[in-house]
Amino acid sequence: MNVPFLLSVLFGGLLAAALLVPGWFWLVLVAGPCLLASLLLLLLTLWKPTRRGKRPYILVDGSNVMHWRDGTPQIATVREAVERLMAYGYTPGVVFDANAGYLLSGRYLHNGALAKALGLPRDQVMVVPKGTPADPTILAAARNFGARVVTNDRFRDWAALHPEVEEPGFLIRGGYTSGKLWFNISDQPART
Repeated sequence: MNVPFLLSVLFGGLLAAALLVPGWFWLVLVAGPCLLASLLLLLLTLWKPTRRGKRPYILVDGSNVMHWRDGTPQIATVREAVERLMAYGYTPGVVFDANAGYLLSGRYLHNGALAKALGLPRDQVMVVPKGTPADPTILAAARNFGARVVTNDRFRDWAALHPEVEEPGFLIRGGYTSGKLWFNISDQPART
C-alpha cells in the first residue's frame, strides 16, 4: 500500500505545481493521468484481501467424511461438515479419492462437479488421479498450508513420512451422534 500512496502524493504534488506555477501547465498532461492511475492502484490495494486476518486452512478427507452418516457415501455429509467448519472460522479444502464420484453418483466426478455440489470454489476441492491414494496428497497439503485434517483415518501407513499425524489435535475426528454432526475440535479459531 505504501508505493501507490507515495505515487499518489507525488503525482498530486506535481499536478498542483503544474496548475500553480506559470509555464508548467504542460505537466498536467503527465501528472494528471499518472495521478489517476496511482489512485486506482491505491484503491485496488486497499480492496485486495491480505493473508493477515484470513481464516486458517483445514483439510477435509472427503472420501472418509462422506461415509460418516449411516456408513453410506453422501455428498450432503461432506457439505454439512464443510459448512460447520466455515462457521467455526476455517477455510476448508476437500480432497477425494478418484472413485468418490462413482460411490456418490455412479460416475466419475471431477473437481468442479464436486466443488459445485459442496458450494465451494473449484480451487478448494481436489480429486486425486486414478491409482493415486489421496492420503499422501492430504498430508502433503496439510504440511504445506499449516493445516489440520478432518478425518477418522489414522494414517498409520504414512506416519513415518508424516510424523505430524501422531501430534495431538492434528487429526480431527468426527461423526454423527443422534443425527447431529460433531467434531473433536477444542480450539476453534475466532470467527472472522
